[in-house]
Amino acid sequence: MKLFFVRHGNADWPDWTGSDDERPLTRKGRKQTGRVARLLGKLCVEPSLVLSSPLPRAFQTAEIIANRLAVDLKEEPTIGKDFDLPALRVLLTRMEGQDLMVVGHEPDFSGLIRRLTGGSVKMAKAGVARVDLESPESDGTLVWLLPPKFANSG
Repeated sequence: MKLFFVRHGNADWPDWTGSDDERPLTRKGRKQTGRVARLLGKLCVEPSLVLSSPLPRAFQTAEIIANRLAVDLKEEPTIGKDFDLPALRVLLTRMEGQDLMVVGHEPDFSGLIRRLTGGSVKMAKAGVARVDLESPESDGTLVWLLPPKFANSG
């Protein structure tokens, strides 16, 4: 099972006065995510399904990537905040046998990757990590970690 973690794109609005939960992607975040989506296409990344946090910045990131990869997208509330290993295991069990892409937030994703693989990583905005697992309950192997700057050269 291939598991792709994608952190949402840039959503840093200097004068944002609304709720943090409602922050959308910036123009930079949309462009950044579009470049990452094109790179994922070139790398033949083909998840069975994209699952996204319901927060706007993550869901918008997921939409851009799912559209580019021509993959179904589903909102998954558990990916919102405090997404932890038990919640991930439930998702993986429910979707066993499928390659999945989850789109969400920090510091949750870096912590999950560390717990799954033992690797210490820090997910950049619009960064992508691939972790391979034998089963929903197994430890995983960090196959690659791509910061969004890798997408700028293609």
